[in-house]
Amino acid sequence: MALYDAIAHIYDPWSRSVTEDIDFYVEEAVRSGGPVVELAVGTGRIAVPIAAADVRVIGVDQSPGMLAVAGAYAVQEGVSELVDLRVGDLRQPPVPERVPLVICPFRSLLHLPSEAEKLEALRAARRLLAPGGALIFDVFEPSPDDIAETHGRWLEREPGIWERADWDEDTRTMTLSVRHGDAAASFTLHWLSTAEWHVLIDRAGFDVDALYGWFDRRPHVDEEDTIWICRRGERPG
Repeated sequence: MALYDAIAHIYDPWSRSVTEDIDFYVEEAVRSGGPVVELAVGTGRIAVPIAAADVRVIGVDQSPGMLAVAGAYAVQEGVSELVDLRVGDLRQPPVPERVPLVICPFRSLLHLPSEAEKLEALRAARRLLAPGGALIFDVFEPSPDDIAETHGRWLEREPGIWERADWDEDTRTMTLSVRHGDAAASFTLHWLSTAEWHVLIDRAGFDVDALYGWFDRRPHVDEEDTIWICRRGERPG
């Protein structure tokens, strides 16, 4: 069973307050002209609004359960003909097409444990891009205050849905546990510094067009979140 299958039916209620990134990714998708590949598409939280803006989306995810929810969401919103969902790993996406934009929202690259695996995913995304195309993704590096406020505590994220973050600053990992009734799952995110991301992005054959500290496009200074717009370079990754 894929990582998110156990909580696929509660994922949207659990993440319903996460809306700040949707308009940003929709704007970038419309600007690209499409089609767009979304890696780790999940339940279609981003992909379906992109399709509603009349841009075709190819969504890749390892979880059949999450893809089933995404498919139902696309049908509900009347955009299923614009949403092409495929089971696959973001390091080896089953996408022969070449597109102007690849996105990987909601910190999904942090699921990959090592720098080598993150680099593999970046290089895979580059191979999907037409010349001059862009990869856009967001990740985070936690602040000491955030770690202190949430470490080891069960918090009710949404009514009846609880989450707990267990942080390890030595290994730079955060294990997030989610539970609601009989549904439960745990997964670990592995963060890097901004400087380390710069190195991987360069090694993958990208140039950084922009680095934001939030989805309102403020410049990144000391924010925990980083939003990267990376242009496919001419050199091979």
